[in-house]
Amino acid sequence: MILKSRRARKWTIGLASALVVVLVGAYALLQVADSRTFQFFGTLVNRVDTTEKVVALTFDDGPDPAGAHTILDTLKSRQVPATFFLIGREIAAHPDLAHDIAAAGHEIGNHSFSHDRMIGVTPAWVADEVEATDALIRTTGYSGDIFFRPPNSKKLLALPHYLASHGRTTITCDVEPDSAGLPDTATITATTLAQARPGSIILLHAMYASRAQTRRAIGPILDGLKQRGFRFVTVSQLLAAPH
Repeated sequence: MILKSRRARKWTIGLASALVVVLVGAYALLQVADSRTFQFFGTLVNRVDTTEKVVALTFDDGPDPAGAHTILDTLKSRQVPATFFLIGREIAAHPDLAHDIAAAGHEIGNHSFSHDRMIGVTPAWVADEVEATDALIRTTGYSGDIFFRPPNSKKLLALPHYLASHGRTTITCDVEPDSAGLPDTATITATTLAQARPGSIILLHAMYASRAQTRRAIGPILDGLKQRGFRFVTVSQLLAAPH
C-alpha cells in the first residue's frame, strides 16, 4: 500500500509538472503572437530608430463610407501623407473609396482579406489572404511597395513564414491610442502626443461609424505633432530615414 501511494504521488506530481510546462508554453506563445516587436521569421518593424523628428501615421481597416472621405479631407487640409492598411473584402465592397485613397497619393498596405486572426492557420490559407488582397490593392492604381499588418497585430508561425519567404515586411506600431476600447477624442489625442517620438509608427482606427472619436482626434494629433516639430511620412519613407 505504501509503495502504491508513493507511485500515485509521483504520477500526480509528474502530471502536474507536465501541465505547468504546457501552460507556460502556451502563455509564451500567446505573448509572441501579441508582440509588436518580435516574430519567429522575417522582418518586423514597429518603429524606426532615427534622430529625425519623423513619424508615420497609419490607419487600419476599411475602406468604409463612414470614415474614408473624412480622413482624406483632414489629411489633405494639412498636407499629410499616411499609410492605409486596408482589408481585401472591404476594397472589393468599396472599390471607389480604395481608389480615392490611392489617388490622393497615400500608401496602401495589406491588412488581410477577411481580417480573421491569423494564428493556427494553414500556409495555403495565409497565401490566399495575402495574395487576394494584394491583387485588389493593385486595382486601385497604387503601384508602390505593399507592406503587411496582421489583423489585431497577431501572428505566430504560418503568416511570418509566408511573409519572410516572399521578402515581405511586417509592420506593427509603437503608438496605438485607440486599440483598446473606444476612448474619447481627448484621450486619443493626449496619448498620441505623449507617446510619439522620432521614428514612431502611429496606428489609428478611424474608418467605421463607431470610430467618430478617433476621426475627431486626427486633426488635433496632426497639429500637435507639427507644433512639436514632427514631420509626417509614409511607412516606406520612414524605413528609408537615416538610422
